[in-house]
Amino acid sequence: MHNRIELVDAHCHLDLEHFAEGADAVLDRAHAAGVIGCIVVGVGSDLGSAHQSIELARRRPGQVGACVAVHPEDASTYDDAVEAELRTLIAAPEVVAVGETGLDYHYVDGPPRETQRMVFARIIELARNANKPIVVHTREAAADTLELLDRCQARDVGGIIHCFSEDRDFARRALDLGFDLSFSGIVTFKSARSVADVAGWAPVERILVETDSPYLAPAPFRGKRCEPAYVEYTASHVARLRGVNCGEIAEITTANAERRFSKEFARTSRSVMKEI
Repeated sequence: MHNRIELVDAHCHLDLEHFAEGADAVLDRAHAAGVIGCIVVGVGSDLGSAHQSIELARRRPGQVGACVAVHPEDASTYDDAVEAELRTLIAAPEVVAVGETGLDYHYVDGPPRETQRMVFARIIELARNANKPIVVHTREAAADTLELLDRCQARDVGGIIHCFSEDRDFARRALDLGFDLSFSGIVTFKSARSVADVAGWAPVERILVETDSPYLAPAPFRGKRCEPAYVEYTASHVARLRGVNCGEIAEITTANAERRFSKEFARTSRSVMKEI
């Protein structure tokens, strides 16, 4: 792909615990592979990762947009003090989206579902007040996720369903609520038939591609540590599902990411790429 097409990784985690070589080395490899921009997500058991993603965006303007919130797996850590600090972080110009936030009912010993729903609703309100898009994590919680997005008027700001792993019925409702669909390496897995179906069917102006690094590496890297440079493989697979070439999908998904996350991020990303 090198320098032939330009892509945006719509969702990645670059924390030091995952990449001992540091985020800058990872981003340099991504740029060498034609990735002009990355949305770097800062979540964790505290807001330390959020601060780090914002600092990274400040060091690499345009190439990195920060996305900050409290992950549903950490919902039990949320309180008024966390909310006050998160509100301040969200206001930073480097923050292009609020997330990832949502609901995760997979783990039996995870935060109580009622707690997750309360935190999700409060973070949606923060995003609406800041007029920034929401990056949604949903796992085994499809109905409740859609209900909360609707009831809390998340359509006022829209956003993306990150790491899309649901079916066409869910996709239709999410699209109606103003949310785009972001496809990770899961779409390349042979077992992910419903995800592939949606990737081939969804309106092309409403899809994005991501890595969710360091997780969910696409084929042929499945089982290995994922990184933003691999987003080409996901884009290529989506292109095959839609019967078009990768260059076309790259152009469309990059434009979609730029539209969703910020025009300023878009302009700077392209100018940075030209300098490399």
